[in-house]
Order: sequence, then C-alpha cells, then structure tokens
Amino acid sequence: MGQKKDDHLVQFSGIIHNADSTKAVVQYVNIANVSYHDAMNMSNYQGYFSFVVHEGDTLRFTCVGYEAQTVVIPQGVGKSFTMQVNMKPQTVHLPMVRVFPWATTDEFRKDFLTMKIADDDLENARKNLSKGAMEASKSSLARDAQEIQSFNAQDMHMRLMNQHSLTPNPLLNPIAWGTLIKQIADGDKSRGGN
Repeated sequence: MGQKKDDHLVQFSGIIHNADSTKAVVQYVNIANVSYHDAMNMSNYQGYFSFVVHEGDTLRFTCVGYEAQTVVIPQGVGKSFTMQVNMKPQTVHLPMVRVFPWATTDEFRKDFLTMKIADDDLENARKNLSKGAMEASKSSLARDAQEIQSFNAQDMHMRLMNQHSLTPNPLLNPIAWGTLIKQIADGDKSRGGN
C-alpha cells in the first residue's frame, strides 16, 4: 500500500500498558508501520512512544510475551494523535518433556541396586561435627567475622600500647645479623635444605 502525497502527517504518541494491569507499562515494544515499508520504531523503558505517521497507516505492536496488537490511524485526526495501547499477555503452553538420566531401564536397575543408602540425619550430623571434620574445615575455610574482629582488636591494642615507643629496625640489630650469617654458614636445615 503506497502512500499518497496528499496524506496528512500525524504525530502519533502514546503509552503501552499491560491489558491485565493499567498501571504496568510494557517496555521496549516493536512498532512496525505495515503501510509504510514496515518502518520500525520502539517504545522506551516507560512504554512511551512518539513518531510521525500518515492518516490511515496500519501499525503493528509486537513484544515477546504479549499478543500482537494492530492499530489503524483514523482519518481527520489533525496534526497529532495520542492513544493508550493495551497489550494482552500471551501464555504459550509447551508440551511436557521428561528427562531421564539413564538410557535404559536396565541401567537404572543396575544403578539402583548398587546404590549406597545414605546414613540417617543424626549420623550425618555426628560425622560433620567430629573433631577431624571440624579441623579439616577450619584449615580450608576462610576466617569468620568473629576471628577477624578479634584479630583487629588485638592489633589495635598493640598499636595503642606501642604508639609512643620506637619500633626497632631488625636491619640495624647486630645480633640479628650475626644469627643470619651463622645460619647461612651452617646451612640452616629448617628451611628444607639438605
């Protein structure tokens, strides 16, 4: 359908709402002008749109999850036309799919018969709270907030106690240098050397 040169231009504006709730807007709706080479426009994040059309143009509103809506611009509306477009939510019922982890019933039977039955909840709790399990998790888990707070409090206490003291520099301590030289000369075995 080609446009005639004498068709009047119209500023078409509006807001797109969910038909089930007039307060909920539908965002980013595609608006195609079917009468004018499928020229595309889009509503914004508030459901608002505004663009120029011709009188008599057919517009198609589409959005994922909603039924398509068609609007025809009436003749003789003047220079501007405003409307609220209500789009109905579209529910698509898909066929049920069943997923089985075993390819055959024989594989299922084999896995079911060799399955180890889990301990009861009390036995699982005892295993998880045993001294060995607690030590293993203590070495692998990050510190909790109480440990961090305790460390910070001790550090702050030490800084307050020593704030007026001079902090010794170990590089200027001749005894520390003597000990280091002796360890190097003796080949300190505590560092993993042979």
